Amino acid sequence: MGAAGLRALLESVRYEVLPAKATEDKVLAHVPRDVVVTVTASPVKGLEPTLELAGRLAAHGYRVVPHVPARLLRDDAHLKDVVDRLAEAGVADVFVPAGDADPPAGGYDGALPVLRRLGELGSPFARVGVTGYPESHPLIHDDVTVQAMWDKREHATYIVSNLCFDPRVLGEWLVRIRARNITLPVHVGVAGPVQRAKLLAMATKIGVGESTRFLTKHASWFVRFATPGGYAPERLLSRAEAALTAPSAGVAGLHLFTFNQIAETEKWRRALLDRLGA
Repeated sequence: MGAAGLRALLESVRYEVLPAKATEDKVLAHVPRDVVVTVTASPVKGLEPTLELAGRLAAHGYRVVPHVPARLLRDDAHLKDVVDRLAEAGVADVFVPAGDADPPAGGYDGALPVLRRLGELGSPFARVGVTGYPESHPLIHDDVTVQAMWDKREHATYIVSNLCFDPRVLGEWLVRIRARNITLPVHVGVAGPVQRAKLLAMATKIGVGESTRFLTKHASWFVRFATPGGYAPERLLSRAEAALTAPSAGVAGLHLFTFNQIAETEKWRRALLDRLGA
């Protein structure tokens, strides 16, 4: 991959973390302030750990993006409370997925009604992200996920793609959504240098975060992490170079799924940037 293209992607990253006991300390120890930190929400633990961690990280000077899954919101009053708390903490960016709480905590069963309600509340956040699925969602047809992005385009400011390990699929998806006139910038979801044993231990210990739940539904993905030579993020980026750097793709940067291997992810990113700089 061309050094300039890869450097640009690595310098415009978001780190997705899960709100565990040690997460704050790990972020403070290893993540520079110019890296955006997104905080997932668990249907097991609810929104409170996400809101608390987001507030603390924002106070430390990070640009924080809490996940606010629609299915974890009890009602309009709960949403208003979440908005007020985040505004007080200085949070200006939220990610609104549907979430996978089953059954939903209240009347919101998808992201679009929440996005519309945020508009009715005066659009309190400068940036609002929604989900994209390059690889098929286990429960939703591809055509439906693309249509959902079209429906949300007037309420959101960017898309975060879920995990994808196939550069061909990723490239075809970017072309497809642009052909549908979905023009929102995309932060491409990429798994960091994840160790399978640590990933399994984290999933067991933390409770099921959204990205972990999605990953566990795809058992073959664990094989990719475990097999020698089976997965390396830099190899995926290299093979996807043309798709990610094409002007028509509208890729704004990388969304790195750390699975709370935060130190390892930042070490990998810095080492790769240093090699490219050399």
